[in-house]
Amino acid sequence: MISAVLFSGGKDSIMACYEAINNGDDVRYLLSMESENDESYMFHVPNIHLTELIAEAIDIPIIKAKTPGIKEKELDDLKNNLSFLQDKGVEAIYTGALFSDYQKSRIDKICEKLSLKSISPFWHVNEEEYMNKIIDLGFKIIITGVSAYGLDESWLGKKIDKNVLEDLKIINKKYHVNIAFEGGEAETLVIDGPIFKKKIKIEEAELIWNLDNGVYNIKKASLIDKWVYS
Repeated sequence: MISAVLFSGGKDSIMACYEAINNGDDVRYLLSMESENDESYMFHVPNIHLTELIAEAIDIPIIKAKTPGIKEKELDDLKNNLSFLQDKGVEAIYTGALFSDYQKSRIDKICEKLSLKSISPFWHVNEEEYMNKIIDLGFKIIITGVSAYGLDESWLGKKIDKNVLEDLKIINKKYHVNIAFEGGEAETLVIDGPIFKKKIKIEEAELIWNLDNGVYNIKKASLIDKWVYS
């Protein structure tokens, strides 16, 4: 099946891409929707400018599209780009939706209108099993945004491993933070993994903190060979 992935560079869209490849799909394109609205209801925002570099690392062509990010109207921008992909032969769209009915129901509706198959391979997954799977597969994930109790400035730029997952479980018990961040508690970026031909090297970044939320803004990054230590 010829497929495309709605792609942000975060762990969930990377895992959707991994699953599509693992399923034997011909993944022809990644689609990255770049919202001008930091409060977009539909699309990931932090470090979205790096999707082109990540696509190069994975070696799958990317289509980058801008949207003003206006609630509901941003769906028209998505529909236009999914229609464009359909014209290029795409039959199915993979997404990284885990629990958000708001996002999934709208994507499903657009795909239904276009006669595209909408696939969310990790829909309603067990969060702890899911996070362990990502780590066990060897994906290297960093936290690029936080906006929840229990996640302070020290979490920005942190790599997610088994120890960090244990810390998240403790925070979950105290503050009910979803350990897979599906409630928007945090944003992530994947810099290496089993589907990467090259890995991302972060060369310059800044921490931006605003009272109770913040962003790890990557200002400069490059691709390096996987065998190079970084």
